[in-house]
Amino acid sequence: MRRRISLTMFAMVVGALLFAGVATLGLTDLNSVHEAQTELVSDARKLAQGVQEEVAKGRRHESIAVLRSSLSVLKPLLQLQGEAVLAASSTASGLSLYNLLSPGEPLPSGLTVSELDIGNGDLINGLPVTGHRGRLAYAALLFSTPVTVANVDNLVVVLTRQAPNGVGDAGVWFAIAAAATLAGALIVADRLGHRLARPLQQAETVTRRIAAGDLEARVPVPGGVGHEIVSLATSVNQMAASLARAQGTQRQFLMSVSHDLRTPLTSIRGFAEALYDGATTDVHYAAGVISSEAGRLERLVTDLLELAKLQAGTFSLHCLPLDLSEVVSDTAQAFAPAASALGLAVQIQTAPPDDVRCDADPDRLGQVVANLVENALKYATSGVAVSTGLSDGRPWVAVEDDGPGIPEQDLPRVFERLYQSRSSEGRKLGSGLGLAIFDELVVAMGGRVAVQSPTGPRGGTRVVATLRPAPGSGNG
Repeated sequence: MRRRISLTMFAMVVGALLFAGVATLGLTDLNSVHEAQTELVSDARKLAQGVQEEVAKGRRHESIAVLRSSLSVLKPLLQLQGEAVLAASSTASGLSLYNLLSPGEPLPSGLTVSELDIGNGDLINGLPVTGHRGRLAYAALLFSTPVTVANVDNLVVVLTRQAPNGVGDAGVWFAIAAAATLAGALIVADRLGHRLARPLQQAETVTRRIAAGDLEARVPVPGGVGHEIVSLATSVNQMAASLARAQGTQRQFLMSVSHDLRTPLTSIRGFAEALYDGATTDVHYAAGVISSEAGRLERLVTDLLELAKLQAGTFSLHCLPLDLSEVVSDTAQAFAPAASALGLAVQIQTAPPDDVRCDADPDRLGQVVANLVENALKYATSGVAVSTGLSDGRPWVAVEDDGPGIPEQDLPRVFERLYQSRSSEGRKLGSGLGLAIFDELVVAMGGRVAVQSPTGPRGGTRVVATLRPAPGSGNG
């Protein structure tokens, strides 16, 4: 990994240098050609002015000789690649041109009349025509002479020059600077690669250990590196801690389930063996214990399966508008005999019929209320209060007991599977999964849950389920 990171960074630097070098060379060459064209226009003007002055001094029949003499003097000074002076006479089709100095010979440097575009309007209007073929720059300029030369008054001077290398000696220095930059980039890439790869390799090693089951493994949080590396290390550590907590919760859940399964099984087996061996004469009592403990096992298994379906999302809901108070009242009253047997009372205070309507599955809503009441009966000292109402247009049902209450540090865990507060031992009632199922069901029906404790000076716990209002109910 370190080598790949270092090579990638070095390759990026090389690519950037190559791009910058090619772009610089290209732009420098274009600028050199442009400067050569500008200089050629200036030289053409100087040459035209010199020719005009020299021809004005000479005689008519010596004009071409004077022109040759003028060019021989000016050419070395102007450092021309090639030159030509063309006689220009106007015709119906434009300009008629021929080389005064070398009749019948082509234009300098292999240029053509069409390439120079000599017959265009700019040249006739006295404007220079410039261009280039690769690095060969050229310029053409039309000018008039004070006396007739070769029976024409207008001449066209054509000059060419090879544009100099735009880089020149700077190319050597550029190569030296590029080599130094590459050497520095290689060193920096190696160090940065090591610096970046080490925490990534550590994270990879730790994640492999976590995958192998070592949930105590942690990634050292590096200092002095980018925020992303620190964030990665922190996230891996948080993931490991979360998995460790989940594993601990799962282990505790399995231990609790094993204990809750073992207790009734022990009773069933003991009384069954007593009946088989004839060790007990009270057959009716033994059968009653076996039946009760079997029912307890059945409730636990049923709740485990129900909770598994809820968490897997494989259960079905059939929500419809219904009267919350009616479902709550019917469900809570069914617990009156069980509460009376425990010496407790179930108080029901619901809103008038049809005043509190919700959108819920009636069977699941009854299960929610049953789980709340059953859980409250575990800890109540005198009774349980069940009520319904509206808050901000949303219907709610609340179940409150007058038990010892829940410590503040335990409140976030009350909806965990088989959770039981350490500060109070509840009655052996239900499977211990009631609040976990209650939470899953309410959320699945679009509601939310809340718990308050203590609710009075001596304790007490109040659990509230806020549900989704029925469409068109006018709640709120």
